Amino acid sequence: MADDSWGAPRSPHRSDREAERAADRERRARERIAAAEARTALRQSARDGALREREAAREARRQEEEQRRNERIEERDARPKRRASGSLRQTGEERLVRDVRHYATAVDHQRIVTLARRGATVAGLATVFGISEAEVEAILADEGSVAEVETTRTAP
Repeated sequence: MADDSWGAPRSPHRSDREAERAADRERRARERIAAAEARTALRQSARDGALREREAAREARRQEEEQRRNERIEERDARPKRRASGSLRQTGEERLVRDVRHYATAVDHQRIVTLARRGATVAGLATVFGISEAEVEAILADEGSVAEVETTRTAP
């Protein structure tokens, strides 16, 4: 601006009003700063409260998850062991190997004929049923299907 020599001379009241306005501006600025600091403190306390609540909820979830995990472990230990496929797991006991050498296979004439029609050899049928080849041939002859069975075929 230009110097004070221009325009009308200043009134003595004008400088008082300017001083009052300046004082009001400073007061309002201090009030705004105080209000901003109060809002900042309020937000900080709200953040701290929310942080404590989240931490408490997180701890409650941890305890709840730990409790669920323990319950699942107890439940899993209580039920029979299962594979991913759903079948029961082995118990860990050694399997008993049965001695089946003295078991007798029931000689069912119809079964022998059916197996012979499916391609079983006379020698194989005799071995499986524990009888002689002559007896197998006699059974097949009685049923009339001896012509269908190859006697020279070897068992697989």
